[in-house]
Amino acid sequence: MSGIGQLTATNQTAEGANGVRYAYRRFGTPRPGNVPVVFLQHFRGNLDNWDPALIDPIAEQREVILVDNAGVGGTTGTVPGTVREMALDALAFIDALGLTSYDLFGFSLGGFVAQEIALVRPHQVRRIVLAGTGPQGGRDFHLWTGEVLAAARRDEPAAEDLLTLFFQPTETSRAKGMEFVQRIFTRQQDRDIPTDHATRDAQHTAISAWGIPDDGRLVRLAAIQQPVLAANGDRDVMVPTENTHLLGEHLPNAKVVIYPDAGHGFLFQYPAEFAAEVNTFLGE
Repeated sequence: MSGIGQLTATNQTAEGANGVRYAYRRFGTPRPGNVPVVFLQHFRGNLDNWDPALIDPIAEQREVILVDNAGVGGTTGTVPGTVREMALDALAFIDALGLTSYDLFGFSLGGFVAQEIALVRPHQVRRIVLAGTGPQGGRDFHLWTGEVLAAARRDEPAAEDLLTLFFQPTETSRAKGMEFVQRIFTRQQDRDIPTDHATRDAQHTAISAWGIPDDGRLVRLAAIQQPVLAANGDRDVMVPTENTHLLGEHLPNAKVVIYPDAGHGFLFQYPAEFAAEVNTFLGE
């Protein structure tokens, strides 16, 4: 790799056929036979919310593309209220870059979008990483309540809210959480534009709709034939870990990995370990 990583990569823009100008970062190590990995972000997240301790080791093995979807962060347009529309917006970006074959890495809401992309563009998607996410019609994320709802919808989210949503209330997990918070605020120059309340509200609507319990929706997963790595912490309070097991049960070609003493943000609690898992999976 050229020394460019998540903390130093240039913010770029690409114009989609839908008129949206997408903010993205593209860096890493293109190699013959490797396709780029498109990263799809979580609820209220932007380019800066990707952990360099996770992204940079993956970028040492292949090219990575981080993107703000329509209406998010530095990208223009409006955030739609459905996952399907988000997937179509993401595809407008992918088309703008001229990508015809790629891997997907979807975290949380981004994992919903990744599934939908794989369903509508199966001929382009090679492999998929689904982190802290679940299938349409899954279990217990249609309605957030209590401290999860309060932390997720806080007008001005703080570090404590990230710890509540992403990490377990144990000394070890919270300590790793604070290290993660420090890492994502390390970049000082050319930071992305923070997400706004309109993004929060539209994304929350899309998550709630995707999470309406409906076992009939699980049959859609049979159409995702690509190899999938489905991973989570053992106690996810945003998209409960049972949903990762549902992905493993209903996807035809899935591997499930669960990390101990970890929650929704397991990938930031175990960044080196998960990056190695991802690199092995994508390299198969």
